[in-house]
Amino acid sequence: MASLPAAFAQSAQPTVLRMGIGLSADSAKGKSVEEFGRLLSHYTNGALKVELHAGGKLGNDVTMTEAAREGKLDMTAPDSSTLASLDKRFSAINYPFTFNNEAEADAILDGPWGQRLLDALPQHGLIGLTYWENGFRNMTNSRRPVSNTGDFEGMRMRVMQNPMLVDSFDKLGFTAVPLPFTKVYDALKTQEVDGQENPLTTILSSRFYEVQKYLTLSRHVYSAHIVLVSAKVWNTLSPKHQEAMRRAAIEARDYERALNREGEADALGALKAKGMVVTAIPRADAERIRNRLRGVFDKYNGEIGTGTMIELYIELGRLRTLGVGAAVAAASAPAAPTTSVSVSAAAPKVVLARTASK
Repeated sequence: MASLPAAFAQSAQPTVLRMGIGLSADSAKGKSVEEFGRLLSHYTNGALKVELHAGGKLGNDVTMTEAAREGKLDMTAPDSSTLASLDKRFSAINYPFTFNNEAEADAILDGPWGQRLLDALPQHGLIGLTYWENGFRNMTNSRRPVSNTGDFEGMRMRVMQNPMLVDSFDKLGFTAVPLPFTKVYDALKTQEVDGQENPLTTILSSRFYEVQKYLTLSRHVYSAHIVLVSAKVWNTLSPKHQEAMRRAAIEARDYERALNREGEADALGALKAKGMVVTAIPRADAERIRNRLRGVFDKYNGEIGTGTMIELYIELGRLRTLGVGAAVAAASAPAAPTTSVSVSAAAPKVVLARTASK
């Protein structure tokens, strides 16, 4: 059972908040939970502490999120796609080839657009503190090198448990297999699936190189973690301790992103050293992929809300006009989007039209 902080003011004992994650304790995420706990203890003078439960010991993203909603788990930090079952707008973050680089993702998620999504969570029994980074996702498989869209055909690819991503991978010729992260290694080892897609740091820390030969640098989806608190826990906290929790989560966010990006820079070399054969999706193929997905985007734009997508694309257009993240974009992998789209497509270079929301 979760340790609900019902009367910590009357007790000399600290309240210990259990936080479950799917990744390992030595991942950037695991280390950042520890940093978050250190900061939270500091800002509450030891009244609140965090106990990390890593490696999926308390469940997967879906089950831990549900446990937090029910008040059976204090905190978790699932991939944002997990929350699409509660609010479809969270799927927008995972649209393929939406963000060119990390700076764009930071600006969108830390700004008003990202906050509007977090503001919808209390009605679902959750408090969203901030966005941490999982990173740009890349593909691995055990069958063959992948360097163009023709190589996708017939490959069984594990994807996150998100209908938009399942439909996207199916449309591209894969057989998409949605599985919780905790089952991915075994599914690869037994060849239940041929491949998976995750950031480089996760591919390395999860030892997928042991059961996968081929790595494709696709950077096809940016993936974020959302730091969640059970609303049942949150509502027992004083305003002062709520503010301390927000402050600690945001400071740990900056630590986590820096740690994750440093790890990404090192992970590629490490994976090559482990014997993985590395290819890349050319920039021209990224545009063809996006065009093949127009029907999928049209479907989910309608479910998410056209206004939400327009707001996202307008803000991306503004950032690109200002040159936000240009230096990062120049160093990005070849799969970054480059052409203009309407609201019915993904979000590459944005050309704005005076269009009313539907």
